[in-house]
Amino acid sequence: MRKEYRTITEVVGPLMMVKDVEGVKYDELVEIEQADGTIRRGRVLEINGDKAMVQLFEGSQGLRISDSKARFLGHSIQLAVAPDMLGRIFNGMGEPKDGGPALIPEKYLDINGVAMNPAARDYPSEFIQTGVSAIDGLNTLVRGQKLPVFSGSGLPHANLAAQIARQARVLGSDEKFAVVFAAVGITFEEADFFINDFRRTGAIERTVTFINLANDPAIERINTPRMAITAAEYLAYDLGMHVLVIITDITNYAEALREVSAARKEVPGRRGYPGYMYTDLATMYERAGRIRGNAGSITMIPILSMPEDDVTHPIPDLTGYITEGQIILSRELYRKGVTPPINVLPSLSRLKDKGIGKGKTREDHADTMNQLFAAYSRGKDAKELAVILGDAALSDVDKLYAKFADAFEAEYVSQGYYTNRSIEETLDLGWKLLSILPKSELKRIRDAYIEKYYPEEA
Repeated sequence: MRKEYRTITEVVGPLMMVKDVEGVKYDELVEIEQADGTIRRGRVLEINGDKAMVQLFEGSQGLRISDSKARFLGHSIQLAVAPDMLGRIFNGMGEPKDGGPALIPEKYLDINGVAMNPAARDYPSEFIQTGVSAIDGLNTLVRGQKLPVFSGSGLPHANLAAQIARQARVLGSDEKFAVVFAAVGITFEEADFFINDFRRTGAIERTVTFINLANDPAIERINTPRMAITAAEYLAYDLGMHVLVIITDITNYAEALREVSAARKEVPGRRGYPGYMYTDLATMYERAGRIRGNAGSITMIPILSMPEDDVTHPIPDLTGYITEGQIILSRELYRKGVTPPINVLPSLSRLKDKGIGKGKTREDHADTMNQLFAAYSRGKDAKELAVILGDAALSDVDKLYAKFADAFEAEYVSQGYYTNRSIEETLDLGWKLLSILPKSELKRIRDAYIEKYYPEEA
């Protein structure tokens, strides 16, 4: 039993000071027992000599420090893990909230974990099919990759997150695949949407869900993503599964980080966020990947809503530095009724070339991807020119490109949230759209592929 202290001196917001402590470590778990026997929990945030600053998980409202005692437990926050986690719903602190029985843990894992050793990393190279053409065909997700979704307030990133969680799979029937879904700082309605969607479609059977609501304490918001990644590490490296981690919304996480930083009276960095936010985000993101010699893998899709749709805001800016690309949602496409409104031109998957081609997707994937990008870009330019100068200013070929751009948005990008396209369907649809253009314009595709795949009836 660790020593108890009745030396709580002050409480400010979620922070509490305990003096005359000995042998206490950073990040250690603390129990605060009140006179009536109720217990609140916290963790050590800072140690200065014999003083320990404790961050309370449940907040400090109604806490009487005069008759409370602090008990330091000797370990940091841990998550109970077991194979039975699949299909369960937990709160942001890893406690069951689906009305089911308590988990019988196989082991307890420290949620802080460690970033993966770069020397032990295996290079991501295997295709993950999400069933979303704008991702699979043009910004391909690869096993072990970190590919964030940059959204804006009011855009349907929740629908896209649920669709990817529902549809994603590693091609190959013998692969064990699981999804770990963490909802951070969301409303009750959003939580209800995710849970009902997973239950209705049966996706919950292979999903571990962590739900942190907007009215939960800020400190719980900081722990929720780490709970999810710790569960993913257990499924991947202990059980040999391929795990897709989806975290929404990272912006709520960063806001909680800023709130705690302000309570600690730290010197603020850009836009008031702590100067260590880059390091903090990296400690989470860099836990994804593949370990050489281990069958399991962790692929991560963090979702964040950019304040004021500003891609240079610190949260998307720092995330972009750490991760391998980004999927960007467009307000303009959303207004046009495109679902999901993925803006493919500024979106990027830096590892897409590693997960496509013969034996992974199909031999023509790289060529058609480059041609679709080029044709859509030229089609958008042609449409902008027509707005300024009128249709009469366009050449016949430019008119075809403008027609292609409209068809591309309406048929390729817009597919709804319940259409699950195989990679073959996505590639064939790309060829169908490219047949709007004459063969002479397909300069980025090898002649052999044009002969083999170009739909002649067009």
